[in-house]
Amino acid sequence: MKTIESDYDFSEMHQRMQFYVDQDILSCCATAVFKGTDLVDHQTFGYMDLETRQPLRDDGIYRMASNTKIVTSVALMMLQEAGLFDLDDPLAKFMPEFSDMQVLQPNASAAADVSPAENLISVRHLLSHSAGLSYGFVEPDSVIDQAYLNNGVNGLGEQEIDLEELCLRIAKLPLAFEPGTSWRYSFATDVCARLVEVLSGLSFDVFLRQRIFEPLGMVDTDFWVPEEKAHRLITMYSPQDLFDPMKPGLNEAGDVITGPYTAKPTMLSGGGGLVSTVADYSAFLRMIVNAGEWAGVRLLKPETLQSMRSNHLAAGVQVAFPMWAMPGTVFGLGFAVKNQLQPKDHAAALGEYHWGGLAGTHSWMAPEANLTGFCLTQRMPGFWHPFSSDFKALTYAAAA
Repeated sequence: MKTIESDYDFSEMHQRMQFYVDQDILSCCATAVFKGTDLVDHQTFGYMDLETRQPLRDDGIYRMASNTKIVTSVALMMLQEAGLFDLDDPLAKFMPEFSDMQVLQPNASAAADVSPAENLISVRHLLSHSAGLSYGFVEPDSVIDQAYLNNGVNGLGEQEIDLEELCLRIAKLPLAFEPGTSWRYSFATDVCARLVEVLSGLSFDVFLRQRIFEPLGMVDTDFWVPEEKAHRLITMYSPQDLFDPMKPGLNEAGDVITGPYTAKPTMLSGGGGLVSTVADYSAFLRMIVNAGEWAGVRLLKPETLQSMRSNHLAAGVQVAFPMWAMPGTVFGLGFAVKNQLQPKDHAAALGEYHWGGLAGTHSWMAPEANLTGFCLTQRMPGFWHPFSSDFKALTYAAAA
């Protein structure tokens, strides 16, 4: 991709990303920075794999992990614009298996300690992760995640079932809380993917290809990598020390969550299954920051995107993980949203909306600064790694 000439100096950010590669903390990293829809900086660092040390290709293919969730959320909101549902419609209207949900009682010690849910799950709850669903790994010793694991539903385990079967299994499990009353990272976006199938009558991959990827020219984005592109799939690595993110040392890691990308998977995971490239994902992000239109194609109305990056959680509810807090963060429809600046935040970060993936992919958009950034690597785990925080801070310092 070609950058435009600008007066911004991103050299400090470049040096920091190169540091992570030189220290054997990352095998690779690609960064892109946009002012509006103008690409003002794009760099690649490191290697396709550490064994051959082939330099990272511009067209390298990345496992996007939970960055897939943004794509899925856009897909579902396209159907909302088409009048196929309202945000406050009950999910059970379209997927009856969710009509009789049970909620874990306070201080439940077993999955059987439940009471009937007072409210139905709405589509809004799904898109904002406030439905009461879980993932099976966020808090693995909890009653709710143990219930998921005991029933073969694990967000970190390869799924040999399809979206329909996944939803049937989830619907039989208790909710972690009454819908709409809290926030919990979960399979909710996979349920959104199944809802796309139900509403559109198309399999999820076909819908994405016909309605998003082909119109935007995203030629390398899919749920698997065909043989002729396999040499462009970047090798995944895990740190030798999971508990010290800055300790050097990487080991090659297999695709234990999704399974191999050599064939179309059974599970078309709307929560984490896509692969993509810098060029493809740049087109998708440009569509978002350009108020829903790119390459002469409009996917969403400006007011829909404005709603997606606005808070949809109940008063007082914020985004938080058991092992990692996100202070000053609420959730919209597919995006986390920064609604309160923290001490280390740049002033222009207020209103920033973002999400990232466990494999080390993170994208963010800052309306106040008219600034968009994303950095991609292939490190499992990598979502909470300091490299992405450094990238963001140094990018703001240079361009905001």
